[in-house]
Amino acid sequence: MQSQQTSPTPEVSATQSSGLLSFLDRFFTISQRGSTLKRELIAGLTTFLAMVYSVIVVPNMLGAAGFDTGAVFIATCLIAAFGSLLMGLWANLPMAIGCAISLTAFTAFSMVLGQGISIPVTLGAIFLMGVVFTFVSVTGIRQWVLTNLPKGIAHGTGIGIGLFLLLIATNSVQLIVANDAGLPVKLGDINSLPVLAAIIGLAATIGLEKRGVPGGILLVIIALSLFGLIFDPSVQYQGFFAWPNLMSEQSLIGQLDIMGALNPVVLPIVLALVMTAIFDATGTIRAVAGQAELLDEKDNIVGGGKALTSDSVSSIVAGAVGGAPAAVYIESAAGTAAGGKTGLTATIVGVLFLLMMFLAPLSYLVPDYATAPALMSVDLLL
Repeated sequence: MQSQQTSPTPEVSATQSSGLLSFLDRFFTISQRGSTLKRELIAGLTTFLAMVYSVIVVPNMLGAAGFDTGAVFIATCLIAAFGSLLMGLWANLPMAIGCAISLTAFTAFSMVLGQGISIPVTLGAIFLMGVVFTFVSVTGIRQWVLTNLPKGIAHGTGIGIGLFLLLIATNSVQLIVANDAGLPVKLGDINSLPVLAAIIGLAATIGLEKRGVPGGILLVIIALSLFGLIFDPSVQYQGFFAWPNLMSEQSLIGQLDIMGALNPVVLPIVLALVMTAIFDATGTIRAVAGQAELLDEKDNIVGGGKALTSDSVSSIVAGAVGGAPAAVYIESAAGTAAGGKTGLTATIVGVLFLLMMFLAPLSYLVPDYATAPALMSVDLLL
């Protein structure tokens, strides 16, 4: 007698779907925090669109310092996926983690290009920075520093980082160039294609952000990249989909030199990375938590200890896979503004970054003048 295989009835499928929704609601405490599954899904997609530009900006910046851009693209996706999933599944907070733009600039232009530190030693320094950063987060030293440090120093650090990034962005399109005599820099050719494209892109980015358009930065990068593909001979199409090769010769996974980073010359740089991360990341976490109404009666972040540990552990992973130090992205505020209140928002971001690894060839379509507006707009937030 032949057995007949029956498909699930609509009632069974509805029960299974209801069970999954109930599990997600309990695991992420969605209803308890006054949110809904639909709202969390929209918030996760919104946050991803707001910060996905990092997979283009970070490889371009590190590529200028000699890193393989394809390897950095994969590393950037892995770091964002790991950090966001850790924040979502463990800390249960709607904050996405990725390679910090400010620390990426410090890594590329100060450590590698400025001081001539090799790429393996640089990755070792990032790994050590993550270890020290995790230690000061777990022990409460990080919170003590923030509590007792004068606000002027913290604000000044952010302003300094912002000006540094602005100089890098304007120099990448030759709006600001080196000067042979007098002042260190001077105005470049403002009539050149890269400069005009970057200025128009910056205006468009600010306009879209003011109007609350989700993923405004990404939309400008895509528009300028398409413009370059059509009108700029230096921009060449190299494919759309590629299976990520994590163990290729160009891969930076496991290429860190920890012993080299323990050199007395390098250790002060590790401490500088830690201090920069403390100011850059912790304020962002607090701002996003406040917008999501996740502060308790004592004005402390709900699950704040896990949040602080999640971004510091992500920097350890960053050194191991070959990327820049990690931090919570201020763009997470776009997701919390869309209603995200739980870790499901961050979990969705992490899954989307895993899928993004398969689109690496698209990163070669993006010229400097497409990413410069993104950097400039980020500077204004610091």
